[in-house]
Amino acid sequence: MFQAFFAVLCSATLAFGTPGASRNVLGASGMASSARHYEVSVRLDVPLTLGIVMTSVLGVYQYYGMSRISSSNLKPKSELLPWDRPFAGRYSGWATTVSHYSGVLAVTPLALAGYSWYKGDADGHDFGAFTLMFVEAIALQNALNQLVRSTQLWPRPYIYAERGEGRKKAEAARGEAYGSFYSGHASAAFTVAVFTGVWFSEIYPNSQYRGLVWASSLTIAGAVGALRVVAGKHYPTDVVVGALVGTGVSFGVLKLHEICKKKISFWAIPGNIGAIFYF
Repeated sequence: MFQAFFAVLCSATLAFGTPGASRNVLGASGMASSARHYEVSVRLDVPLTLGIVMTSVLGVYQYYGMSRISSSNLKPKSELLPWDRPFAGRYSGWATTVSHYSGVLAVTPLALAGYSWYKGDADGHDFGAFTLMFVEAIALQNALNQLVRSTQLWPRPYIYAERGEGRKKAEAARGEAYGSFYSGHASAAFTVAVFTGVWFSEIYPNSQYRGLVWASSLTIAGAVGALRVVAGKHYPTDVVVGALVGTGVSFGVLKLHEICKKKISFWAIPGNIGAIFYF
C-alpha cells in the first residue's frame, strides 16, 4: 500500500510538477481549459505524504489491535444516542454486500479526469496533480477513521442482534466490530463525491451539467451511507460524521494545493507542524 502511495507521489511530482507557462486550450468538447488549477510541490507533498503515512501506520496498528468486548462490558442500548437506539440489533446481508461493492465507485473521479485528459480538456499536469491529491485525501481520511474507530466508542448495531443472521454475525465478530464510530464507507464515499464535483467544476466551469454532477455524486455518497445503516454496520450518527470528515479532508487537501500556487512551504514532523509563505 505504502509503496503504491509513494509511487503515485513521485510520478505526479516529477512528471507533472515541472513549471510551465499558463495556457488556455480549447478542448475537444469546446470547453476552455484554464491555467493550472492546482500545483504539486516537493515542499508541500513530501512532508504531507510522510505525515499521512505515519498517521496510517498508527491507525493500522491500533485498528488491528482492537479486541472483542464481553457481553458484560458491552455498552447498553440505553447509552446510545437517542436517534441511534432504534437501529441497535439491525442486520441486512444484502445491504452489506451492496455497500461493499460500492467501493468500485472510487474510480469515478480518476476516470472522469482521465477522460478529460484524453479529450484534450485537461493536460497531464492537471491529471497528475489531481490524482496525487485524491490519493492523499483517501489515505488521510482512512487513517483518521482507523484511529477514531479503534477507540471503540460504541459497537456496530448488529452486535445487539438477538436472533437470526445478525446474531450469528455478532457471535463471530472480530474486535473491529466493537468500534462503529464513525463510518469509513461514508467518509470515503463523500471524498469521492467531492473530488468528482470539484474536477468537473474546475475543468468545465461553464457546463450546464455542473449542478447535476454535484447532485448525483452527493446523492450516491448519501446512498452508500444509508446502506451502511440498513446493513446494521453503522448508526446514523456514524454516517453523518463520516460524511463531514470525508468532505472536510477533501476540501482541506484541495485548498492546500490551491494555496501552494502562492508558494507555501509546509512541513510536518513529530511534535512540530508549520508553514512558511513566500510572497
